[in-house]
Amino acid sequence: MTSLDKPTSETDQPHPTDRQSAGGRHAAQQDADSKAVTEAALFEAFGGVRGMVETVLPGLLFVTIFTINKDLHVSAIAALAVSLALVAVRLIRRDTVKHAFSGVFGVAFGVVFAMMTGNAKDFYLPGMLYTLGLATAYLVTAAAGVPLIGLILGPVFKENLSWRTRNPGRKKAYTKASYAWGLILLAKCAILFPLYWWADTTQFGWVLVALKIPPFLLAVYLTWVFLAKAPPPIDVFAEMEAEEQAEKDRKAEQAAAALRNPEA
Repeated sequence: MTSLDKPTSETDQPHPTDRQSAGGRHAAQQDADSKAVTEAALFEAFGGVRGMVETVLPGLLFVTIFTINKDLHVSAIAALAVSLALVAVRLIRRDTVKHAFSGVFGVAFGVVFAMMTGNAKDFYLPGMLYTLGLATAYLVTAAAGVPLIGLILGPVFKENLSWRTRNPGRKKAYTKASYAWGLILLAKCAILFPLYWWADTTQFGWVLVALKIPPFLLAVYLTWVFLAKAPPPIDVFAEMEAEEQAEKDRKAEQAAAALRNPEA
């Protein structure tokens, strides 16, 4: 009897616990990969550390200069200048400029408001109104079943709007994340708007700068938690490419068949 004919002993067969362990490791690896992909996509969507710096720096420069010399014009021009410099750096490096450009527009509106009213606190008013509007948009779209965070992140994950009808688990995660963003931004507004009326310019400015990053990080973290536990995205771009390739193969087969049977 050859070795191939010998019955396999129990010691040669994979133990059920071994299979379970391997399955557990595979699931853990998939979970880790999903979290890594989600983290990378969130960093891409929201600009990462550099985007946060570009968001904070103009306001920080404005309040610092105004605290020192109380000069609205110098503070506003410095904030606008640093915003333009950040855009220029991105253009020189050929990086994406969407986050830097959004910062320039926000600072420009703030400068216009402050210059028109002569009140340095109005430098921050357009951003506050934008935050309030964004919070409302997150909550309304989540309640309507078209969560805004899904519209933002869908293209980043290459799933577009497939989560709405084909991936209910991700739609639920996007809805939770949108509610989280909306409530966090509303809480931020609930702090800032009373201070806008009651606090002096320097106190208000420093509080606003301090509240730039922590609420943002909390919202991003909760989004990451919700999406990391959700089903993986459906890559609609890959599906379209596969369909196009299948159509090309079908046409090639038809052409080949026509060459083999020219009289058919």
